[in-house]
Amino acid sequence: MHDAESSIRSPELMNATDTGLLVVDVQEKLLAVVPAAARIVWNVRRLLDAAKLLGVPRAATEQYPEKLGPTPPELVKRLDQPVAKLTFSASACGESLAEWRADGRYRVLLCGIETHVCIAQTAFDLTADGWLVYVPVDAVGTRHAIDHDTALGRMEAAGVVLTTTEAAMLEWCRIAGTLEFKQLSALAKEVPPAN
Repeated sequence: MHDAESSIRSPELMNATDTGLLVVDVQEKLLAVVPAAARIVWNVRRLLDAAKLLGVPRAATEQYPEKLGPTPPELVKRLDQPVAKLTFSASACGESLAEWRADGRYRVLLCGIETHVCIAQTAFDLTADGWLVYVPVDAVGTRHAIDHDTALGRMEAAGVVLTTTEAAMLEWCRIAGTLEFKQLSALAKEVPPAN
């Protein structure tokens, strides 16, 4: 057996103890126009389940909810009340971010909609504020592929780390052979939705 606590850990990798999960604007009217919306919701739900299992704090926003509708029930039941916002950046989650920072967290895994607007602007603002930002490319989306791809490239060039849902969950878990790993394995083995 290898002791995970005494092994070298790359500073590039997230840990459950140093990361918060921020879900941005996964709302019904936005989902209606985003290709692969079911995949995004599925991956965000898996991230929320993994975060709960491993003690990663979670927060969420809703962009202009009076016009864009609520967060889907399967996600909102896994969250505290999403914070309503009008700014594109999720700076409205300042209270959660302050709590995370006070708890010694310095990484944010950012997922949701839309890649080139609220995700990108949040990523840039968080990076400017000293956070290490990670974006699972399979848990973000937008209406047009060119906007999605350009935003991912722009964020990566600015130092945002691109990852995937499964990679993030397993980085948080860190070690196999535990009850948490068994539960995460079940999440990883789920069959994705058709779109």
